[in-house]
Amino acid sequence: MKKLHFLLFLISPFLFSQNLEERIYAASETFIANKTEAELIKLTEKEQHYKSRIKSKDEQLALVFLQCHKGFYLKETGRLTTSILSYEEASKRFFNNELSVISNFDIIESCLKPLGNLYIQINDYTNAISTINHYILLAKNQQNTKHQNSGYINLAILYQTLGKHNTALQTLELATLKPIKNNKQWQLIHQLKIKSFIALNNFKTAQALNNQLQSNFEKHKNNYAIALKLNNIPLAISEFKKAKALIKKEQVSARYLAKFYFEEAQLHVLNQNNTSAKLSLQHALDFLLPNHNKLKLPNTKSLYAENTFIDIFDLFASIETNISKALNYLDLSFYVSRLLQEKSTSQENKIQHQASNRLRSETCIHFLYNRFKNSGDKKNIIAALQYAESNKSGVLKKIATKKLRLQEFPNDSLLITEFKLLAEQERLTSELIQAEIKNSDTQKINTLSTALNSVSVELKRLQPSINEKYENYKTNKFSLEELQNLLHKDEATCLEFFFGNRAIYLFKITKNDINLDKIELDETVLNQIKNFIHLFDNASIINNNLANFSINAFRLFQLLKLERIESKNVVIIPDGLLNFVPFEALLTKKTESTLYQNMPFLVTQHNIAYNSSAVFYTQNIKPKTNKNVLGVFPVFENENQALPYSLNEATHIKEHFKGDYLIKQAATKQAFLNRVEHFGIIHLSTHASSGNFSLPANISFIDDTLFLNELYTLNLNPDLVILSACETGIGKLYKGAGAMSIARGFQYAGAENLLFSLWQINDLSTSQMMQLFYKSYKNSKSAFQANVFSKRSYLNSETISNAKKSPYYWSAFVYYGQLDNPIKNNNLIYVIIGSLISLFIVFLRRKLKRHAA
Repeated sequence: MKKLHFLLFLISPFLFSQNLEERIYAASETFIANKTEAELIKLTEKEQHYKSRIKSKDEQLALVFLQCHKGFYLKETGRLTTSILSYEEASKRFFNNELSVISNFDIIESCLKPLGNLYIQINDYTNAISTINHYILLAKNQQNTKHQNSGYINLAILYQTLGKHNTALQTLELATLKPIKNNKQWQLIHQLKIKSFIALNNFKTAQALNNQLQSNFEKHKNNYAIALKLNNIPLAISEFKKAKALIKKEQVSARYLAKFYFEEAQLHVLNQNNTSAKLSLQHALDFLLPNHNKLKLPNTKSLYAENTFIDIFDLFASIETNISKALNYLDLSFYVSRLLQEKSTSQENKIQHQASNRLRSETCIHFLYNRFKNSGDKKNIIAALQYAESNKSGVLKKIATKKLRLQEFPNDSLLITEFKLLAEQERLTSELIQAEIKNSDTQKINTLSTALNSVSVELKRLQPSINEKYENYKTNKFSLEELQNLLHKDEATCLEFFFGNRAIYLFKITKNDINLDKIELDETVLNQIKNFIHLFDNASIINNNLANFSINAFRLFQLLKLERIESKNVVIIPDGLLNFVPFEALLTKKTESTLYQNMPFLVTQHNIAYNSSAVFYTQNIKPKTNKNVLGVFPVFENENQALPYSLNEATHIKEHFKGDYLIKQAATKQAFLNRVEHFGIIHLSTHASSGNFSLPANISFIDDTLFLNELYTLNLNPDLVILSACETGIGKLYKGAGAMSIARGFQYAGAENLLFSLWQINDLSTSQMMQLFYKSYKNSKSAFQANVFSKRSYLNSETISNAKKSPYYWSAFVYYGQLDNPIKNNNLIYVIIGSLISLFIVFLRRKLKRHAA
């Protein structure tokens, strides 16, 4: 009997394991047979129970099977984000446990394909590309042509979504390199090619391919699209009606039907039939929200992360005559956009969302500006400013909020883990960018993409716990009251620009008032701004035609409505192309002077500081209290672009500030990264580049280059960052996010106060400006005042020639940050006290002598 008990003891784990695996499969099959909400709840409860108990690979595979079927049901019922979470966990479980070793389970078909498609639907393009490329590589290794082609098809759909139709066509060519046995795939590839050829206005090729399609529905849809591009509205309507008559025969999803009726609404709008357009939009909404009350606007609680909602609400707003209702529709679009952004962990995707939100913001501001002009009620200006602020530097604001929260709760393991994952995400992104630049092998790129996807999944898993714990935590939201209180304290005026497609809006905010101006944006205005920026392309342009500069500098001052600024201090929040305008170099009145120091530059009359957002101006991140400098001076001796005057800069700074100075061969990238988080002042005197189409902004060290994304991995809180290098404020411009520059990288890393350059200037002038800056900064402890002092001192210096006083040399550097007041110099007080003490001692001595006598 004892032997039997012992035998049962030995085999019981295997019996339990087999039973657990079978129970997981049984739970899945029960759900598949009866897909209801009640069964979904039961399945989810069982899933949580199984997770803590599984051990073997077979059990893991059974759970992958369950999660894939759960993900499919959630996708079919419109819960895209929860569906993604289920598929993500299934994918991670499958690959982390190497389950392909024990089974030929088709992870591509069951998990990766739907996951990639879902990422496209919620505009998470970074993860979509990563996932699709992952399963294309898997399919190649498995020699599965069907799955490879599915990957190329889905990549093409993604590129079409991004408007990259030439790239889509190139991708589809990869799918046709081998014979396509699957007729459905062949038809889909042709349909996608037709769509891109139509978008590229190649109607002849599109029509030839259209004749080869089997589906009459698709043929009529394509004829409609061609007619629409040719502005033949009657033919477009006719072809769309023919397609609509056939749609019931097509096996399409509710989402496809919603998009179809949205297209019909667009057609009605073009035909100036807004009543029919509203009916079509309502039909589209019904497919996405079957239980929606048609007499009311949808409740935000019923909405989910689906980009088709945004299309519907935006079109509703565009045809709504009641401004309040139009704004309500646009607010719903903003809400869905926020849902989509919350489900995305990469900066790139969030920035893309911001770009589309900018167009929506402009529409809102346009409505409110007109209402203000009609009513005179400044509440409309305040509302307009809220829209301008809410879609400006959103990614930077988000990370700043996270840093403030971590500053307040430094020992919270959730927040610490979040920051580690964010840093790892940016590190992998940087490695991926560099691998693509170096044309690394596909396997390496795929490995990095998979790792990046895994970090993204972990961040998503962490977010609900953080949101729940810090539900009432104050986020970095705009407050007009806080802004005006700070302006009162700083004795300043704030000028915030919103650079739209149709107009530039200028908000003027003082301690007790707010106003809004509008500048109509046409080619003339656009060229005037661009021409002024191009005056600083090289040193000779301004000096060779000073009269031209004077005219343009004053005209732009007038165009931007900068007159009547009463306060001495001014905070400028630029936008769009205005990010590249040196406002201090504008002229406040006409002048014929040929002496720069006598010209009425804005900098001679106002103390200028810039910022990316009013929120950043009002925020309160605690900087490091130490004033020690980390100085980086590679110098680049014996190279074409040596910086010999950089040594003078280093010598001058060392005279005034203690610190660690990395000079010449010591100025390595790793030495900088090892030290940067420990210093209050960071000074880089080196070469930098704004990047190009494929290469991100970067900054040079003696041995290596540091790219923009690498800065995102840092966690800094310095008092000041000085980028004494060329083009540190220039980079690819994104609407709502600004320039993807080195300066922005430091802002993301945590720097609140920065001094950086907008163009390339020579080594000597930079050194002179920096010496003047530090001379003032040493005494005042105010970077804001030191920046103003350095420019005025440079203009007034008797040792600098008139030609070198061109604004090309001194206005390149702009200061973004707080208007910190200078610390008053107490030397005079000490002199007076010392004199009084001396007089008192003399008096005592004389008295004592008299007494002795």
